[in-house]
Amino acid sequence: MEQSKLNAVILAAGKGTRMRSALPKVLHPVAHKPMVAHVIETAQGLGAQAVQLVYGHGAEQLQTTLAGYPVNWVEQAEQLGTGHAVQQVVPHLADDDTVLILYGDVPLIQQQSLQALLEAKGDSALALLTVTLPDPTGYGRILRDDQGTITGIIEHKDATPAQRLVTEVNTGIMAAQGKDLKRWLSALSNDNVQGEYYLTDVVAMAANEGVQIASSQPQSASDVEGANNRVQLAALERAYQKRQAEQLMLAGATLMDPARIDVRGNVEIENDVVIDVNVVFEGDVYLAEGAVVEANCVLRDCRIGKHARVKANSVIEGAVLGENAQAGPFARLRPGAELAKDAAVGNFVEMKKSYLGEGAKAGHLSYLGDAQIGAGANIGAGTITCNYDGVNKFTTVIGEQAFIGSNSSLVAPVQIGDRATTGAGSVVTQDVEADQLAVGRARQRNLTGWKRPQKKSD
Repeated sequence: MEQSKLNAVILAAGKGTRMRSALPKVLHPVAHKPMVAHVIETAQGLGAQAVQLVYGHGAEQLQTTLAGYPVNWVEQAEQLGTGHAVQQVVPHLADDDTVLILYGDVPLIQQQSLQALLEAKGDSALALLTVTLPDPTGYGRILRDDQGTITGIIEHKDATPAQRLVTEVNTGIMAAQGKDLKRWLSALSNDNVQGEYYLTDVVAMAANEGVQIASSQPQSASDVEGANNRVQLAALERAYQKRQAEQLMLAGATLMDPARIDVRGNVEIENDVVIDVNVVFEGDVYLAEGAVVEANCVLRDCRIGKHARVKANSVIEGAVLGENAQAGPFARLRPGAELAKDAAVGNFVEMKKSYLGEGAKAGHLSYLGDAQIGAGANIGAGTITCNYDGVNKFTTVIGEQAFIGSNSSLVAPVQIGDRATTGAGSVVTQDVEADQLAVGRARQRNLTGWKRPQKKSD
C-alpha cells in the first residue's frame, strides 16, 4: 500500500498561566531552544510533509520567534479544549493523511517513539501513545477489555477505585487517519463541566464503532513529560541534558561528571574525547579524537582538532583548533580564529579573525585581531594588533619565527618579516623586513634631583 502523507498537528495555543510569564508557554526554552521548536524539528525529522501549528496566546511572539520554521499557522481564537484546537486544522487535513497529534509543551518526544507509534498504527484508523507510570495520579487511564482492546480513556477524577489502579495512562499523542479523525471531530460535544471539546472523546467514538485502536509506548517516560510551570521546565532541562550526556558517553566521550555539562546545540565527537565539568556546548561543535575540554568552558560553533586541548575557563566561538593545539586557560577565541597544528594561546589572549601558524605561540595577555601569524612565531605578553581606526579594519602579517617583544603595539596595516624581532614596548607603524630588529619607543631619560609630589596639608 502506498504510504499516506504524514501531517503533523502541534497544539501550541495555551497561555501557560502557571509559568507566570509574559512569554507564551511553548516559547520557554529547553537547552536554549523554545519547547515548541524541539517538537517542530522532531516532526520534520520524522518526515512530516506538513506541520500545522495551532496558536492562540502570544501570536506575534510565536510568529516572530518561529519565523524560520516551515509551518502552517492555524489560529485557535478561543481556547475551548484540545478537541476544539484540532477542529481548527480540519480544512488542512486530507482524508488519506496520517495525522499525528503533538503538543508544543512536550519537547522531549523522540523520533523513535513516534516512529513506533506510526508503525503500530499501520492500517488502523487510530493509534495512541500510552505510558505506564509507577504513580499515575492525575492522569487519564487507558481502559481495556478482557482481550486487551482499548475501549476508552477515563480521567482520574471520574475513575472508579478499580480504574485508578490502572497504571497505563494517556499521553495525548495519537495518530489517526484523516477521514476518520474529521468524522469524530465533527461529532464532539462540549456537554461537560468545563464546557470544552476533549480530543480524548474520539477514543470512545472509535471504540464504539468497533475500530481496533492500536497503541505503543515511548522510549522513555521523559519523552512525554510536559511543562506547566518552571519547576517542571527545569526537570525537562535536566532530563534533556541527561539524555545528551548519555549519547556522548556512548559515542566515546569520558565525562568527568555527566550531570554537569549542558548541550544547547549539536555536538559531534570522535573516540576518547574528555570533557570536564561545567562545559557548555552551543551551536555546532566538533571534537576530534582525543580532544580535551577542561572545566568551565563555553564552546560555540567550533572545531577542536585531534588531541587539542581547551584549558579551563575559555570561550571558543566560531574558531578552529588544529591537531595538538592548545587554548587557555582564560582564552577567548572569537569567530574566524584558527590555531594550526601545535599552536598555542595562553591565559587572557583574545583572537578574532586571525590565524596562528604551526607551532606559533601567544602565551598571555594579548589581543590578535585580523592577523596572519607564521609558523613558529612567538608573541610576547601585552602585544596588541591595532587593527581598527574607528571606521575600517586592517591586517597585520607576522612572518615565520618572528619574535614580538612584550608590550608591542602593531599598528595595521603592517608586516613583520620572517625571523624579525620587535623590541619590548615598541609601537610599530612601518613594515619590518626579515631578520631585522625594530625598536619603536621613546628614548629613556633619567632625571637627577627629581622630587616626588608631596601631599598638601589641610
